[in-house]
Amino acid sequence: MTILVLGTGIVGSAAAWDLRRRGFAVTVADVDGESVERVANAYGATPATIDVADARDLMDLMSMHELVVSAVPYRFGYAVASAALATGTHHLDFGGNPSVVAAQRRMHDDAVTNGVMIVPDCGLAPGLANVIAEDLIATADEGMIDSIQMRVGALPQEPVGALGYQLAFNPAGLINEYAEPCEVLIERRHAKVQPLSHFEEVPWADRGVLEAFSTAGGTSTMTYAHEGRVRSLEYKTLRYPGHGVVFRALYEMGLFDQTPHRFGGVELAPRAVLIDGLTRTLPRDGADVVLVRVWRDQGGQRTVVEVEDTAHGAFSALARTTAFPATALASLIAEGTVLRPGVLAMHEAVTAAELMPELSDVGIVGTRSTRPIAEA
Repeated sequence: MTILVLGTGIVGSAAAWDLRRRGFAVTVADVDGESVERVANAYGATPATIDVADARDLMDLMSMHELVVSAVPYRFGYAVASAALATGTHHLDFGGNPSVVAAQRRMHDDAVTNGVMIVPDCGLAPGLANVIAEDLIATADEGMIDSIQMRVGALPQEPVGALGYQLAFNPAGLINEYAEPCEVLIERRHAKVQPLSHFEEVPWADRGVLEAFSTAGGTSTMTYAHEGRVRSLEYKTLRYPGHGVVFRALYEMGLFDQTPHRFGGVELAPRAVLIDGLTRTLPRDGADVVLVRVWRDQGGQRTVVEVEDTAHGAFSALARTTAFPATALASLIAEGTVLRPGVLAMHEAVTAAELMPELSDVGIVGTRSTRPIAEA
């Protein structure tokens, strides 16, 4: 199978490496020609320079490939999915934006007809964490599940600055997670809560006490699928203590606003100024760690699955745990092990039993334990 990777940033680069490791013919494409050449030369891929905003060029390039892994900003998600549908190309998208995913899901019937898999929410969270959560639901006893909880964080191995954070990916995506409503289940019903709310302390071995708070996109489609079966379902982001309250203050001050306002004769959107400041000032490229904890409460027992990953070689922990679930699924599709046409979020497209063995080869493994809730 010939595979196209759109985007040659930290996630796209890791995806290209793993797909080449798996033996696929890979094309890497980006608007940045220098980045394309660097990644292509490093991993033995074919280079292509493209602006994904050009629909005709995008379809021409995609038509020469059987599958595309899209690591471009979420605002292009609908356009790339549309091109995939038109060209009959399987499409894996790191997604994460509920509005974009909702638009993509309206293509479901056409994707089924065309025999194409369009899989948004295909990274870490949404993505791997949801596949684990879905497995805990699928393996639960009959009857009501009291709670399904996901806590996920990509952190510097040591806190950095007042935010305890380093720039791990596009800050526009970070602010998007912190700005939009968060979908949850409360008393078996779908609901939305504010981002940067519902704070809690989370003890983590070797990391001390972290904080967790509500952020958008992490539950993917799960709140709709399990309404009535699961009493409480939530996703929260893990950070070092103090991070969330700073961003909550920025949120309340209107600095997430995308509407242009006039400042000294110049029209600027507050969010654009904030993103520019984060881009210029946050540290980056330090050693990082990804923490995943997903659990199910049922019948007085808590079953917990944890994943902890650190940087390996050229790739950060976040790049690994975002890219490699998608490349593992790409491999399963190429082998014919997974073929479920339609628009399906990752946890709907692949099971943990199918995905996790593919990730063990790159050192991403989960540990599972069960104990009484009173001891949790």
